[in-house]
Amino acid sequence: MRIHVQNPADEAIFPITPRQWSDAIARAPDMAGLQASFASDDTGYAQAMREAEVLVTWTRIVHERFPKGALPGVAPKLRMIFCTSAGLDRLAPFDWLPDDVLLLNNRGTHAAKAGEYGIMALLMLANNIPFFADRQREGQWQPRFASVLAGRTVCVVGLGSLGGAVAQRAKQFGMRVIGVRSSARPHEACERVVAQDALDSVLPEAEFLVLACPLTPQTQGLLDRRRMELLPRGAKLVNIGRGALWDQEAVCDLLDAGHLNGAVTDVAVPEPLPPEHRAWRTPGLFVTPHMSSDDPGTYNDRSLDILFENIRALRSGQPCPNRVEPGRGY
Repeated sequence: MRIHVQNPADEAIFPITPRQWSDAIARAPDMAGLQASFASDDTGYAQAMREAEVLVTWTRIVHERFPKGALPGVAPKLRMIFCTSAGLDRLAPFDWLPDDVLLLNNRGTHAAKAGEYGIMALLMLANNIPFFADRQREGQWQPRFASVLAGRTVCVVGLGSLGGAVAQRAKQFGMRVIGVRSSARPHEACERVVAQDALDSVLPEAEFLVLACPLTPQTQGLLDRRRMELLPRGAKLVNIGRGALWDQEAVCDLLDAGHLNGAVTDVAVPEPLPPEHRAWRTPGLFVTPHMSSDDPGTYNDRSLDILFENIRALRSGQPCPNRVEPGRGY
């Protein structure tokens, strides 16, 4: 099987290298027969795609190079595209994807880092760190005391690899965890789980709320102003999913009004946020630049391991665990 890795030309932190490939093969000797090529330029891409059966690349490269109807002519032998991101909302509505080509995401690579970021954000909010960051800029010594996380309620929306990892960490800290996902199927870290259409019923209980679900037509704008107002006064928000999952203006308004106590977000609309955007200056809002779940030390190693897990499944006639279902969007 011919694998082609197409790195972005400007990628300096996360390019997949031949050395990382060799190390991955050493961990998975059953993959030793794979033939891999690497490129970051147009010429290398064009040459490799004539024979490639699997493409490993970034979502932005897929978005740029595969308009509707283009893929068969560019890559006649292609059977699988493995994107190095977990969320592939940028590629929707997937009408460019031929029926005989599998699209895989990188679900699972981000779990450990996302869990640590998520519990860090909950601890920051519990200890009023966004408030103290504002006071530090103003040169004000203004104590505000806080309680431990144990016994407090967090609602985690999305229980995939990101949200599930945050839920596990929150449980370890003694929090009462309520999960929300597409169905009410139980999760080991959650006291209870409700389906997304029952979200309103649990919001009044949620002192903390974490958004960690994929962005799909069903989740876009999921946490709107009305739902934020269902949260108890003083509630605290974390968003590690996508900026379009919530009403960003409403977050700023409700922080200004005091209904929300604080928020930590790793995502925004647009990205990057322009310097003049009000989110940078909204009291109680702590913004990080979409880096919560990416560990340069482990990202590519784990990504290649996941790729190999899916190739094994394909070889054995089993469903690929990372296959994206276009109808669902993830």
